[in-house]
Amino acid sequence: MDPEAARTARDSLDLAFHMSNILDTGLDRHTLSILIALCDMGLNPETLAALVKELRRDPSSSQPTPTIQSEIVDFTVMDLPMLS
Repeated sequence: MDPEAARTARDSLDLAFHMSNILDTGLDRHTLSILIALCDMGLNPETLAALVKELRRDPSSSQPTPTIQSEIVDFTVMDLPMLS
């Protein structure tokens, strides 16, 4: 990636992260960048939002809950519907 494209991508992520903070989403910069990359790959943003909400739910079991970031990295992209 050329330096100009890298700077534009970084500026775009900074803006998205700032908006995310204003909306109090609780997403860290890394998780937000993963979600943006998945949307860029064609995954449905509403499905990703539902996934994040599901991962944040309190589990009914007493098992330790992994962080959202690690669970998003662990899921299979093939499990999510693509945009048509």
